[in-house]
Amino acid sequence: MPLINLIIILVVVGVVLWLVNNYIPMDGNIKKILNVVVIIAVIIWLLSVFGVIGSLSGIRIGN
Repeated sequence: MPLINLIIILVVVGVVLWLVNNYIPMDGNIKKILNVVVIIAVIIWLLSVFGVIGSLSGIRIGN
């Protein structure tokens, strides 16, 4: 994946998260949980993109 695409995706995710945090009314605890989940998902995705972890297609959730 080219570096410019990576940067664009990170900016889009950041802007969407900022918009959700500022314009959707919800409890502070829910916002914190949402932020943590999004950050963890982005970190896992970045590790996969850079090849630090294997392909995400092999990860199974549930049965």
